[in-house]
Amino acid sequence: MTRAVARRAAGALLLAALTAVLGAAPAHADGYRYWSFWQRGAQAADWAYATQGPATLRPADGDVVGFRFAVSKDSADAAKPRGEAGFGAVCDRTPAKDGTKRVAVVLDFGTPADAPAGERPPAGRTACAQVATDAGAGEALAAVAKPLRYNSAALLCGISGYPKSGCGEKADEGGARTATASPAGERDGEKAEAASDDGGPSAGLIGGIAVLAVLGGATVWQTRRRRRG
Repeated sequence: MTRAVARRAAGALLLAALTAVLGAAPAHADGYRYWSFWQRGAQAADWAYATQGPATLRPADGDVVGFRFAVSKDSADAAKPRGEAGFGAVCDRTPAKDGTKRVAVVLDFGTPADAPAGERPPAGRTACAQVATDAGAGEALAAVAKPLRYNSAALLCGISGYPKSGCGEKADEGGARTATASPAGERDGEKAEAASDDGGPSAGLIGGIAVLAVLGGATVWQTRRRRRG
C-alpha cells in the first residue's frame, strides 16, 4: 500500500468513527421541565402567561387559570394549556355562593415527550374551584388538584402528584433529569433564574474521543509497519 493510499484509508476510518461518535452522543434540549402558569379572563379568547405567581395572583369570579407541564426555555417559549374549555363549560354546574368566587382551573400534564424518565403524564382535566373571594390562584389550585409540591424557592414542582420528583430540571431529549439546573419559570411572585449549562462534555463524548485516539494510533502504526515492510 502506498503512503497516499494509507493516508486516505486512515482519514476515512477517522471520519467514520467521528460520525458514529457524534451520532451516538446525547443531544441536550435547550429547555427546562416545569409547570408554567397561565390566566384567562372571563372575556379573553386566549391564554396569557401569568405575570405573577399562583400565590399572589388573585383571579376574579369567572376567570380561568391554567397550568401546563412541558419542556420550554422561558415564558416566551412556554407551551400553553391545550383545549378551549372556558369558564361556562367548567363551572356551569357549580352555583354561585355568597362569600365565594368560582375559578375554572385547567390542568394540562403535557405529552410523553415532556415527561421525566419513567413517568407518563396523566390525562388533562378541568375543575371548578369555589374559594373565598380573596383567595389566590394557588388556593384555587389546591382546592381541586392536591397534592401540590413546592421546593424551598416556592417554585411549583408537582400537581396532583405529577411529576413524582424533580423540580425545574434541565431536560435532555431522552427525558433524563439533571438535578443541577432550574427553569426560567415563575416562582410565587418572582422569576426563577435560569441555571447555567453543565459546562462539561458528556461521558459518551469523552469515550468517543478516546476511541478516536485509539483508532488514530492504530492507523498510524499500521501505516508505519507497511512502510517498513
